[in-house]
Amino acid sequence: MDAVAKAMTIRFRHALLIAAVACAVLLQGARTTAAPLRIISLVPAVTEMLYAIGAGPQMIGVSSFDHYPAAVEKLPRLGGLIDPDIERVLTLKPDLVIVYGAKSDMAARLARAQIATFPYDTGALSNVTGTIRALGERLGRQKEANAEATRIEHGLEEVRVRVANQPRYRTLLIFGREAGSLRGIYASGGVGYLHDILSIAGGDDVFSDVKRENIQISAEQVLARMPEAIVELHGAMTPQKIATERGLWSQLPAVPAVKNNRIYLLSDEVLTIPGPRIVDAARLLADALHPTTKK
Repeated sequence: MDAVAKAMTIRFRHALLIAAVACAVLLQGARTTAAPLRIISLVPAVTEMLYAIGAGPQMIGVSSFDHYPAAVEKLPRLGGLIDPDIERVLTLKPDLVIVYGAKSDMAARLARAQIATFPYDTGALSNVTGTIRALGERLGRQKEANAEATRIEHGLEEVRVRVANQPRYRTLLIFGREAGSLRGIYASGGVGYLHDILSIAGGDDVFSDVKRENIQISAEQVLARMPEAIVELHGAMTPQKIATERGLWSQLPAVPAVKNNRIYLLSDEVLTIPGPRIVDAARLLADALHPTTKK
């Protein structure tokens, strides 16, 4: 073999080696960034988001509190935020687990097991569509995620427009209290998705100056704030139970909401799950505060 041919052979071998290395790097990158195929969600709101963008077939487990959509009832139950069944999670061999909070104990344990996590925090209403779009990026479902987020944004805007010319009552929004009494009241503060939904639905949060997502208040503080409307969010309740709990507010006759009969007890899970059904939650609030605009 002459010198020229030998040099060409060496260069050809070098080119093959470089190409092989490049292919290996590309394949490794593909494995690293591939969309997960086995997903566990321990956050009901995100479970609903995953199904809304078409990732239902990839779900292999959910939290004990997931009930929507109906397909989740067939999946293994893996505990809740406080008591996740980490051993069973590991047994299912997920390649992505939705957890609440990036710094949770669950996230740390999964990291040690080299299982990827997607951390979720409730936060503002905008976090709903932001999380949906982020899930779309992570799962390679950008088109579906953008369509779902846009649907939600348009739906919320429709509610905002519907109540735009209605009076804006100073509203106390309650999501928890001791049954049968006006003690242990937990209310929406001036930030967070509940505060944001109330604003869209045509109410002004009576605790808007308190920059926290939730606050514990007393009956005395209700008297001090004098809300013009009171909205309570409850789980499933019978009509008799609703009437009983609603009647407790007669203990505070000086409160404008009581005096003008603007006390609304709403029992629907969409009001406390900041997921794709958040538009339904806004509509329910708008219907309560402004029934004449109800469609």
